[in-house]
Amino acid sequence: MTKIQGKGVCDGVAFGPICFYKRADQTVERRTIEDVKAEIERFRAARETASEQLGVLYEKALEEVGEEGSLLFQVHQMMLEDDDYCESIESIITDEKLCAEYAVSKTADTFADMFANMDDNYMKARSADVRDISRRLLNVLSGAPEGGIDSEVPVIVAADDLAPSETVQLDKSKILGFVTQGGSANSHTAILARTMGIPAVIGAGDVLTADMDGKDAVIDGSAGEVYVRPDETTSAKLHKKAQQESERKALLEKLKGQPNVTLDGQDILLYANIGSPADVDAVLANDAGGIGLFRSEFLYLESKDYPSEETLFQAYRTVAERMGGKRVVIRTLDIGADKQADYFELPHEENPAMGLRAIRICLTRRDIFITQLRALYRASAYGKVAIMFPMITSVWEVREIKKLAAEVRQALKCEGVAFNENVELGIMIETPAAAIISDLLAQEVDFFSIGTNDLTQYTLAVDRQNESLDMFCDTHHPALLRLIKMTADNAHKHGIWMGICGELGADPRLTETFLALGVDELSVSPSRILPLREKVRATDVSTVRDEIVAKI
Repeated sequence: MTKIQGKGVCDGVAFGPICFYKRADQTVERRTIEDVKAEIERFRAARETASEQLGVLYEKALEEVGEEGSLLFQVHQMMLEDDDYCESIESIITDEKLCAEYAVSKTADTFADMFANMDDNYMKARSADVRDISRRLLNVLSGAPEGGIDSEVPVIVAADDLAPSETVQLDKSKILGFVTQGGSANSHTAILARTMGIPAVIGAGDVLTADMDGKDAVIDGSAGEVYVRPDETTSAKLHKKAQQESERKALLEKLKGQPNVTLDGQDILLYANIGSPADVDAVLANDAGGIGLFRSEFLYLESKDYPSEETLFQAYRTVAERMGGKRVVIRTLDIGADKQADYFELPHEENPAMGLRAIRICLTRRDIFITQLRALYRASAYGKVAIMFPMITSVWEVREIKKLAAEVRQALKCEGVAFNENVELGIMIETPAAAIISDLLAQEVDFFSIGTNDLTQYTLAVDRQNESLDMFCDTHHPALLRLIKMTADNAHKHGIWMGICGELGADPRLTETFLALGVDELSVSPSRILPLREKVRATDVSTVRDEIVAKI
């Protein structure tokens, strides 16, 4: 038995085989072949497999985001069957007696360059499609698993760490838990685990090695422990712990439908954070009062090109309709920093967390922003949609956003497109600048939502993705709590509501503090809703309010 000690970032116990996340090696060698016929058959079989994969993705996208959002996969299927594309590959195999991988790679370069040099913008965009289908073919030919998980059964996913663009591609039905060598409590692996409500351990270090792939293991998220090939005593102990957790979940289930009211009668809204329309199932299953953060940038991260207005609209509409009139707060594009999409072609930055990201991209590339705003307002006709803007530092930014939003509303009105005239507009308070001028900002918007992950990072000058700085990252730091209090006071002074949508909202050690400060809403991972409700209902704020406020 091998014990791995890391840091638990999501509670729970899970048993299963370890599966290391496999990244495709796209290095292609110019290798000669002897059997041309066999090589062509290998290419054709790979093309058929790739087409089947695209068919599965089409059906999944059709269910989650509608017809418009799923059409790309059909287009890619048709491109795989294109006569010129296939004849080029087979000719290289036949005439030059070179392997299928090289033939696909060379054809991809030729066709992608051809499309990229065309004058028509639509045809230019096909360059990325050619490279995408070619990458898929190369993955199949090299035996790389789709989505990084090579398993037919659910597994404990192991990795160095996972980028946002990798987490969105994972087949969630195959994941029992996560264990990573590095990572931080605010990494996207950790956020995904909390959204899914599955155990996760980060910071396992070099003890987690590739030769553990396929070995049975058990992960204990609350203790931050992973046991590879556990002995009978350890297995029995953790089976008992899993049973106790199951019994506790059953007790929490009884809290469904109960109000989020403290012992002394203070109400608070408990909302959920999501990253895609598929996460709504977890929101409803955990009885959240609404969605306080829809991270809509994941619709961009899982795409190979800019999502169309219709694609975004269908995703937003799906969530709004399924929430049945409950508030759905959708954050506009938050690409940049650790969330990168290649097709944005963002410049390299020495300090991307301080660079071109979030609202800064939207205000400098307004065509992208307007497309998203149009989709958001159109979706507002189908539910209680609120729009939230990230990374705000000044009043002029908010006024510029409001001006663009008004132009979008006027354009939709002229086109006869239905939308809600009274959509709430809010901003994220995730920079010290925004917190300090929250009295001014409160006069411009309908609500605040504090993003504690970034607010902590910028307040303490600690990179949230750097696990070696964990000891310096005090999420209960007095400076952070003072900024939260200042923001809450200014929000209420000007008659708007204020919530917290960062991971800190689920920290039970701060629930009393947030209630004492008058926070109106806490938005957390779906799996944290019922434990948080239990904590709220057991709290008497009147006995601690004065003491807590005085300390801050």
